[in-house]
Amino acid sequence: MKVKVKFFAILRERAGAGEIMKEIGEGSTVIELWDALTRDYPKLAPARMHLLYAVNQNYVAPDHVLHDQDEVVFVPPVSGG
Repeated sequence: MKVKVKFFAILRERAGAGEIMKEIGEGSTVIELWDALTRDYPKLAPARMHLLYAVNQNYVAPDHVLHDQDEVVFVPPVSGG
């Protein structure tokens, strides 16, 4: 199945893209998707502890099971003043 992944801020810089389509196995979770992305884009790995996860514009837990055509957003920490 395929999911759309969106990257923002520092994650966009580290991945070198704002949006990608990713093929994943049936029953994959958000955290399994993240692990696969860090293999494809190793510069993403250091950000894992600080992320929030959203699927179809709703925040979810890392063990949320994904479905075909879901839109997944990894939300990095917000900084600034």
